[in-house]
Amino acid sequence: MNNSKLIIGSHVGFTSNKQLLGSVEEALSYGANTFMFYTGAPQNTKRSPISDELTYKAYQLMKEHNMDLEKVIIHAPYIVNLGNLENFDFSVSFLKEEVRRASQLGIKYVVLHPGASVSYTKADSIKSIIDGLNIILDNNLDVTICLESMAGKGTEIGSNMEELKTIINGVKFKNKIGVCLDTCHLSDSGVDITKFDEYLDLFDKEIGINYIKCFHINDSKNIMGSHKDRHENLGFGDLGFDTLINIIYNERLKDIPKILETPYVTPDDNSKEKIYPPYKYEIDMIRNKVFDSELINKIRNN
Repeated sequence: MNNSKLIIGSHVGFTSNKQLLGSVEEALSYGANTFMFYTGAPQNTKRSPISDELTYKAYQLMKEHNMDLEKVIIHAPYIVNLGNLENFDFSVSFLKEEVRRASQLGIKYVVLHPGASVSYTKADSIKSIIDGLNIILDNNLDVTICLESMAGKGTEIGSNMEELKTIINGVKFKNKIGVCLDTCHLSDSGVDITKFDEYLDLFDKEIGINYIKCFHINDSKNIMGSHKDRHENLGFGDLGFDTLINIIYNERLKDIPKILETPYVTPDDNSKEKIYPPYKYEIDMIRNKVFDSELINKIRNN
């Protein structure tokens, strides 16, 4: 796969005053041709009304830069948990609204952390997730929910192929369910992604590659099987630059958007007062296929 076919972007912001237009502007500043965003703060469920005027302006800007709206991703907030039976009604209600907002914005894919069993059995929580998805996806909207592969931290569900397969098999609306794979999560869950084609072969056999709609590209601060879920900048973690490049440019994934969720860079003193987004630099590295060991210092000094 050559650079012209690469669909690469990162997480970007979505503010109440500029909304999708601001998200597009930020993505373009990184040299991206796609992006992912939350429609509000990821740590809560407060949401501002969608402005159709700002959405239209965003569409115009995307058209000018040949950015495909169908490759843009919304991420649902991770505090919503369909696997927690106590908050089931709230989670379903919120996610139904989030799907509606995605449809209003013209976004086709919403990435969702499947959930966590908390104080319930995994079997009960998986059933709850399936029940919730069947309620949420019972609509006439062209929006697909993508279950994110998880690292297996705590009681997380979706950290192995079997759990993802069970959920997908239980969902009635097969045309509205997909998967978002995350490189950090896969490794942390115990998958050897240096043998990624073998993993894809198994995924295709058990679930189907056609269900993969999005890919999160992150290095990991921890070793394979650690179940920690701590992202690292591209090439600076345990996975390494070459392994990630081989996944990014895998021919079987050429039409799938790749989204960076790598951490912002802090000053040398680790102060949180000023942080620097790494995405422009990491996207350049990806396009050039050359690792820059001085990347972090360059970001700090720019």
